[in-house]
Amino acid sequence: MINILSKKYKRFIFYLEIILILFLLSLAYHFMPMNNGKKVFYIPSSDIRDIVHTLKNNGYEVTWIDQKMLTLKKIPEEGWYSVTPSKQGRFSFFLHLHTQKTNALMDIIVYAGETKEEITQRLAKDMNLEQKSLMQYYQTLAQFEEGDILAQRYTLARNADENTTIHYLFLASNRTLREFQKAYLTTPIDKDSLKRLLSIASIIQKESNSIQEMPLIASVIYNRLEKNMRLQIDGTLNYGKYAHTIITPERIKNDMSLYNTYKYKGLPPHPLSSVSIDTLKASVNPQESKYLFFMLTPQGTHGFSESYKEHLEKITVFRKYQEEKEKKKKAENNQTKSFGIGFKAFEKFRL
Repeated sequence: MINILSKKYKRFIFYLEIILILFLLSLAYHFMPMNNGKKVFYIPSSDIRDIVHTLKNNGYEVTWIDQKMLTLKKIPEEGWYSVTPSKQGRFSFFLHLHTQKTNALMDIIVYAGETKEEITQRLAKDMNLEQKSLMQYYQTLAQFEEGDILAQRYTLARNADENTTIHYLFLASNRTLREFQKAYLTTPIDKDSLKRLLSIASIIQKESNSIQEMPLIASVIYNRLEKNMRLQIDGTLNYGKYAHTIITPERIKNDMSLYNTYKYKGLPPHPLSSVSIDTLKASVNPQESKYLFFMLTPQGTHGFSESYKEHLEKITVFRKYQEEKEKKKKAENNQTKSFGIGFKAFEKFRL
């Protein structure tokens, strides 16, 4: 009887020791110091590898025990997170990370035709960030001079810093590009092909916002390239600091950069600006045509021509419209001035 009790007592002590050791290990794990990582970050998917990669990139050391904690209760979902690791302890931080998604979000729109300078300037203003830092992070991720961030709506955490903000915009843009490639391209696209596609799309973007016209403008670009003709498109000179300037004959004559498609054959050296999905669609699916020219019409649309003779006729019509418009404007201004003089004379006479 004593032997039996002794064995049970020893077994009880053994189990108690195991429980105590596990408790002490859990306690030690809980009080392991946390890295002072970023408080706001974006997790791109519920894949544990993406979660671990995101945490490490944002300054958190993740052990194999931490990974187990992340999957023990509920795997964090894709989204923006705002955390306070110093107030939680290691155990609570990893076990309850899935509950720390933030609702402090804001929508940002990148508009078609915007340059990196304009995008970062507006981000800095809207999110109270430093444009210089935004631009530096942009440059580290950019493949081209412009066009790496697509024109679309983005949802950002209000307290995201410059690095996190730019990384998210590139992540979301690349995701959209991958989806676009799956839907509209039969084979994967390399960097040079992507550059060509974005360059054509950015030219279309500079020339028209009409979804109906975009495939026709694309056809003119491809037709001229196929015939080894200079593109001679004003929009290619809307690059960098000239992004929104009016192209004059003097500018065409004096601009010696490779963006001047009046002087050089082929596409400009880089995309001109951000582009929309609609212009990308037009770039990969141009409308079949024999058009080689397009010109503005008095109605604000574009007229397309197969021959230079037709093109000249459209130029004549548009210039006549501009002249008449200018005459009408001057006549209205003169009439306003006359009314002003007459009114002053009346006032003087009355006094």
